[in-house]
Amino acid sequence: MDQVIFLFYGLLFAATAGATFAFMWKIMTTTLEESRRPPRRDTLHPEMRDIKSGEELLVFRADPEGDDGDEDDMIIVRK
Repeated sequence: MDQVIFLFYGLLFAATAGATFAFMWKIMTTTLEESRRPPRRDTLHPEMRDIKSGEELLVFRADPEGDDGDEDDMIIVRK
């Protein structure tokens, strides 16, 4: 009985070690492939994709000194 438990433990240990090695190999391969690709330049926020160049946006800036009456509009310029 002792040998059966030892064999069972050995098989489970080998399976766990093999799965861990396979997982680490796949993650490192994916990481290295991702680092070789050029970075994505399409980093616009999803809500900003419909905004055209030159449109005015409503901007809120909390001013701790009070309201000075100036209205600040932000104009989007895409290059």
